[in-house]
Amino acid sequence: MPDYLDDLRLAHVLADTADSATMERFRALDLKVETKPDMTPVSEADKAAEELVRTALQRARPRDSVLGEEFGVTEGSGPRRWIIDPIDGTKNYVRGVPVWATLIALMEYGEGGNRPVVGVVSAPALNRRWWAAEGAGAYTGRSLSSATRLHVSRVGRLQDASFAYSSLSGWEERGRLGGFLDLTRECWRTRAYGDFWPYMMVAEGSVDVCAEPELSLWDMAATAVIVQEAGGVFTGLDGRPGPHSGDAAASNGLLHQDLLSYLGG
Repeated sequence: MPDYLDDLRLAHVLADTADSATMERFRALDLKVETKPDMTPVSEADKAAEELVRTALQRARPRDSVLGEEFGVTEGSGPRRWIIDPIDGTKNYVRGVPVWATLIALMEYGEGGNRPVVGVVSAPALNRRWWAAEGAGAYTGRSLSSATRLHVSRVGRLQDASFAYSSLSGWEERGRLGGFLDLTRECWRTRAYGDFWPYMMVAEGSVDVCAEPELSLWDMAATAVIVQEAGGVFTGLDGRPGPHSGDAAASNGLLHQDLLSYLGG
């Protein structure tokens, strides 16, 4: 199995760079915010963080390609592609809510498929960071040398499970609100934490299942490898493994088929 630890170290350096840019403008009274064509907000901090990460990757990994949310296009054509979401949770960011993060992933394209092999999720306003590399486990902590290994929960019944999600509207818009509500009634506890955070809590074992009905690759690539390396399962609502379905279902594994039975299309 390839060793991705050098790439993981680089991803931490990239996350440090992004954290400096995003925290500098967090809660700034003169923060500039625009509306993208899809009617979602983008701040000057989103763009600045992505530009910094792209520039650093061009120097450190010139043969790798890069895809980021704010500039949309893929630069380069190598079989390894870095996936960047400079601020996952921009709506929180622009309102001063500290639940947002930079997501950085490395994906490998080849005979083994198209899969994320490195992921870092850095939430500096929460003073939290999570990371994983394929075959090396998933961790959280302040640094590579000061970290705690992650493992998903062992909850085996939905009646005992904590279910996390982002909002009701997406499920309703896609005609899946009925199954979603049935699932919430079945679970022990439900909370709308939103964005990257539920997936990290699945990896930590504090949440057992989570799902979202509409996502992009940059929303999922980093979280997918972290959940998987923590012993969990990450698929689309169609059951397809990995971050490829345009939606997501993550669990401790024991509850995954139950989760999909309510939300799968």
